[in-house]
Amino acid sequence: MSRRSSPKRTPDVPPPVAVTSSTELAALLDALSTQPAVAFDTESNSLYAYQEQVCLIQCSIPGTDYVVDPLVGLDLSPLGQIFADPAVQKVFHAAEYDVMCLKRDFGFQFANLFDTMWAARMLGWPRVGLGDVLEETFGVHTNKRYQRYNWGKRPLDPEALTYACMDTHYLLPLCQIQADALMEGGHLEEAREVFDQIAASPPMPHTFDPHDFWRVKGSFDLNGREQAILRELYAWRDREARRQDRPLFKVLHDRTLVSLVQAQPRTRKGLSAVRGMKPYHVRRYGAPLLRAIKRGLHARPPQPPPPPPRHSEAQMERFEALRAWRKKVAARRGVDADVIVGNAVLWDLAEQPPRTFEDLSRVEGLGPWKRKTYGKDVLQVLRQMP
Repeated sequence: MSRRSSPKRTPDVPPPVAVTSSTELAALLDALSTQPAVAFDTESNSLYAYQEQVCLIQCSIPGTDYVVDPLVGLDLSPLGQIFADPAVQKVFHAAEYDVMCLKRDFGFQFANLFDTMWAARMLGWPRVGLGDVLEETFGVHTNKRYQRYNWGKRPLDPEALTYACMDTHYLLPLCQIQADALMEGGHLEEAREVFDQIAASPPMPHTFDPHDFWRVKGSFDLNGREQAILRELYAWRDREARRQDRPLFKVLHDRTLVSLVQAQPRTRKGLSAVRGMKPYHVRRYGAPLLRAIKRGLHARPPQPPPPPPRHSEAQMERFEALRAWRKKVAARRGVDADVIVGNAVLWDLAEQPPRTFEDLSRVEGLGPWKRKTYGKDVLQVLRQMP
């Protein structure tokens, strides 16, 4: 089956089967256990909660779409057997985020993944977003109305559930098209190597570190006293977001924190003049913000984290030579450069250059297929460098 382009059409997808009880979950597991492949996706509430969580799990098999509601108190651990079963292929689009969230919230482990986004990249498809892929492959036009929907609210709109199922409804036939194309091009083994790396992704972190204020853009441009104020404001915002159960940016944006640091207002009137501060910010947060600024003014300036180690001239030369090699390989294949190897792999090769094929096996992210395919060229590039 080849990829095709069809006129746009609004899909006529039947309503999904809702799974909100243990009986319905048992029926779902029975249905999935007979399938060689199942399409999956998740929806989370990161735009609406302090700590996001998986609020919906969609899955599709031929003829039926399902939506599992994790917020009704079901024990979803039996679903983990499907995710961990190497005999059942799990098909996702852009799987990494889903895998990390499912590991964080439920402790699931994964085997035998297929990622249709990464497959599209390996095949050199020019657009790899799911909406674009569905439109170009099946002529299906998806409704973007629910992209910022609050999946944590209940009850969910029936139209939202239909939208959610679109993320899995076409994945199995899409997977077949892509698997055939990867096989024909000799890249199926490469794809499986990448899919296995995605399956091994760590759980999504779910903690607050007060030292992360250094990640705020512009923090290193501040002086020590200003950095102390930023640290206090950053910690206050986290406490407030946790109290309200809201995302950090819905309390105050990073750039507003920096503006407060630079202005250092002492009064509510001064707060009102700060860029990014709305009247409701001043009404709601004025007193604690002024206290946080005052604490920062009297606190000991924080010690900046050590700068990352500087690369030597030889390491830089090796990295640039490897990058030039990668660019040529990617251009010949018609794919993005990081499909060949990522920058982290190039830096590892440049910092501790391997001399033999055996040395290549220690490089994380350079699996057996990439070593077999690119190892000789990589070693040749490195041998020509100091």
